[in-house]
Amino acid sequence: CGQSCDMAGIHGLAQHYGFRVIEDASHAVGGRYRNHPVGNCQYSDITIFSFHPVKIITTGEGGMALTNDASLAKRMLLLRSHGITRDTTDMTAPSDGPWYYQQIALGFNYRMTDIQAALGLSQTQHLEEWVSRRHALAARYDQALAELPLLLPHQHTDAYSAWHLYVIQLKSEAPLGRAEMFTALRDDGIGVNVHYIPVHLQPYYRELGFKVGDFPVAETYYSRAVSIPLYSALDDAQQNYVIERLIKHCG
Repeated sequence: CGQSCDMAGIHGLAQHYGFRVIEDASHAVGGRYRNHPVGNCQYSDITIFSFHPVKIITTGEGGMALTNDASLAKRMLLLRSHGITRDTTDMTAPSDGPWYYQQIALGFNYRMTDIQAALGLSQTQHLEEWVSRRHALAARYDQALAELPLLLPHQHTDAYSAWHLYVIQLKSEAPLGRAEMFTALRDDGIGVNVHYIPVHLQPYYRELGFKVGDFPVAETYYSRAVSIPLYSALDDAQQNYVIERLIKHCG
């Protein structure tokens, strides 16, 4: 939802057991961990950002992979464009001329278009402002919903969340179940959603042998989670309406 996990702890395990770390920070553009930007790869080999339309910064689709490892950067640059290089030091034979290139690996067509990149770059100057606004909105939710039968998002002191999502969880004493609450809020014109369905409950994974009960914590979370509106353009009046309807349905 925008908050970093215990990357220092994961990094320590990686150093001990000798595995690589790919950090999925798709929700955390603009977030920080231990006062450093998420994506600096201090505790990971590669960090991934998503620029899907619902993310904090969007390029329409696509994303970005970041690394401090020169060999990984070179490998990713090669793979994103069909495995083609124009670097003569990587070629297997002398170049025929300045137009020459070689395909030295079987890569992909993963290049972002210039138009998408321009769209993304145009938003970076607003990133700090947008994340700050999300923090203000989350703080208002924290205060206004504190007395309701809800579990509110926990924030760790090591992390400065990008607040991509604000997920409430209905306690057992809430008067409505998750499905009823979801429907009631949608009927109020509020664009709530559920993030996310546990992956082991999907048909593909059930066919591999996973079943209900395998991951009870994830299943319990899913049974009571509702994401309520949180975006930088949400104004106080709109948020007040969301709060008002939650108070009504939880009362």
